[in-house]
Amino acid sequence: MLVYGLNKSYADIFCFSTTRHGGYSGGKYSSFNCNHYCGDRQEDVERNRILLADIISCEVSDLVIPHQVHGTEIRIVDESFFTLTDAGRMEQLEGIDAVITNVPGRCLCVSTADCIPVMCYDVRNKAVAAIHAGWRGTVKRIVRKTLRQMQQSYGTRPEDIVAVIGPGISLQSFEVGDEVYQSFQEAGFDMESIAERYSKWHIDLWKANRKELESAGVKSCNIEVSGICTYINNDDFFSARRLGINSGRIISGIMIKNKNV
Repeated sequence: MLVYGLNKSYADIFCFSTTRHGGYSGGKYSSFNCNHYCGDRQEDVERNRILLADIISCEVSDLVIPHQVHGTEIRIVDESFFTLTDAGRMEQLEGIDAVITNVPGRCLCVSTADCIPVMCYDVRNKAVAAIHAGWRGTVKRIVRKTLRQMQQSYGTRPEDIVAVIGPGISLQSFEVGDEVYQSFQEAGFDMESIAERYSKWHIDLWKANRKELESAGVKSCNIEVSGICTYINNDDFFSARRLGINSGRIISGIMIKNKNV
């Protein structure tokens, strides 16, 4: 498991990303896949989720893992969410690409396999967010939208945010077609800073999302970037471009610790 410097600076949260190792899944899901939506055997996923919950000292029912669709829908996770049935929770998390909460002891997660996980913590109001920022979500400015929702829900100010950008595909590895480049250009991104032309265009999703955080008012010194390329390091982290869509997913999560932990 990959843990972040954020945990050392703020003892009241735990922020992490899983690796491929130490679980029960096989084949292209080998071995620590906790995502129900990518074709893995459900019994293996359940065993992996039990293992994940044990590692981070929570219950499986405390894991909030949405079914992402590369959109910008955000789910506010309050205490009432945890009174729902399993089916009710799944319905609430369908089509969701970012989750926010101020409830301690609940672990907000996103699943990625080349896309960019972004985790945020409001150090003043004690609220957290987990954001799935693939290229489509990045173009649609899901990070800024999530921070606006945190402001509306919890009074979050950008200057009180600390953030982590987890493992994802690097500029070197993220070759895109002209239509993807144009999508970023038409959305107003600074293409000179986030794109380079090799034989085709390559886009830096780490930098694009860092700039989104900074543009929203997050201090540059409060942003931690893992710098791990999932495509290059696919032995340790799942990569859909390497393994195909029907393969495992990294789980990146953030949790406000219970006071008695």
